[in-house]
Amino acid sequence: MKIALMTESFLPKIDGIVTMLTRTVECLQRNGHEVLIFAPSGGPRDIFGAEVVGMPSAPFPPYPELRLALPRACMRTKLKEFQPDILHLMEPALLGVGGLYYAEALDIPTVISYHTNLPSYLHYYKLGMIEKLTWKLMRMRHRRADLNLCTSTVMIDDLDRHGIRSLALWQRAVDANRFRPEARSEEMRNRLSDGHPASPLLLYVGRLSAEKDVARIRAVIQALPGTRLAIVGDGPLRSSLERHFKNTATYFSGYLQGEALASAYASADLFVLPSETETLGLVLLEAMASGCPVVACRAGGVPDAVQDQLTGFLFEPGDMAGFVDTVTRALSCRVNLDAVRARARRDVEKRNWEDATLQLQEYYADTIRNHPPKKARVPQRPMKRVGSQIALRMLRTFLP
Repeated sequence: MKIALMTESFLPKIDGIVTMLTRTVECLQRNGHEVLIFAPSGGPRDIFGAEVVGMPSAPFPPYPELRLALPRACMRTKLKEFQPDILHLMEPALLGVGGLYYAEALDIPTVISYHTNLPSYLHYYKLGMIEKLTWKLMRMRHRRADLNLCTSTVMIDDLDRHGIRSLALWQRAVDANRFRPEARSEEMRNRLSDGHPASPLLLYVGRLSAEKDVARIRAVIQALPGTRLAIVGDGPLRSSLERHFKNTATYFSGYLQGEALASAYASADLFVLPSETETLGLVLLEAMASGCPVVACRAGGVPDAVQDQLTGFLFEPGDMAGFVDTVTRALSCRVNLDAVRARARRDVEKRNWEDATLQLQEYYADTIRNHPPKKARVPQRPMKRVGSQIALRMLRTFLP
C-alpha cells in the first residue's frame, strides 16, 4: 500500500502521538508499504525511509513545542505525484483541514485517528464555553472520514455519544524490549531521588501542561514525609510547577529518551498519573512494562490499560483524598506489589507495535475496499454556519 500520513504532532516534539506515529511508520516501512508524511517544518526530512514533507510552520504561543502549519497548494501536487491508496490524518487540525479537502477532491479513502481529548482540554484553558461548538466542528471533520480510529473504548463511546460514527479501536502497544525491569539503575535512582536513593521514589513522566494535573501530586508527597518525587518531561507549565513544588522533595529532570527513560521507569517505586483526560496513557504502558506499579485516575482511556488491584491502582476523578490513600497503601506494602508488577508485565508483553500495525493495515485494506465510488457517495450535510462557509471559501481560495 501507499499511505499518506498527516500530523500536527511530529519530531522533535516528544509525546505519545509522536511515539505512536514513528513506531507505526517504522513497522509499515518494514512490512513493505510506502509511507509519505506531511508534518510541520522543523523535524527530520525522513524517518525509517519514509519521506517527510515539512510544511512551513510557527510555534503555537501558549505551547511553543507545538508547531502550527497551514495547508498549502503544494500538498495537492505531492499527493497527486505519490498517488496514495489511503490518507491517514492523525489528530487533524489545520493541516488536517487541507487533508480532508484534498481527500475529497482527489477521491482518496480517508482514516482519522483521535488522540487528544480536546473538548475536555478546553476547561483547563478557560474555554469551556466553546465546547459545544468544538463538538460540532469535530463532527463535521470526522463525518468526512471513511473510518475513525480511537485508542480506547471510552473514547469510542464518547465520540459515538456525540454523533460520530464509523468508529473502531486501534489497539494500544508498547516496546516491552526497551521498557523492562532490568533497566533499573542505581545511578539513575540516585539522580531522580536527588541523592536520596533509600527514600521511596514516585515518578511522573509526561507533558507539563494544565490538562495533566501534575500540581495535584504535591498533596501526595506532603502527606508522605520522606517520599521523593521525580518529574520527567517538559512543557509550558514547567516554570510554574517548579515554583509550585518549591521546598518539596521534587526533582525535575526535563525530557529523557531511549535507555535513560527506560531506566527512569525501572528505577522508581511507583508511577503516578493524576490526569483525567488521557485518551490512551502510553506512559502507563511503559511504566507497567518496566515493572513500576502505576497509580492513575479512573478516567478516559486509563481503565482500558489498568485493571484496578490487578495490574495497577485506580482512584476516582476529583478524589484527592483517594489519590493520597491509594499511593499510601501501595507504598506501605498493604498490597502485593510483586504480583501486581508480574501481572502488569505479562499484560503489556502482548501489546506490541508489530501486532498493532498489522491491525492498522487491516483497517486500511478494509477502508480502501469499502470506499464508495465518488458518484455513489452520500452527499455530506451542507455547512450551515456562516463561519464554516467562510472557512470553506478561504480554503478554496488558496487550495486549488
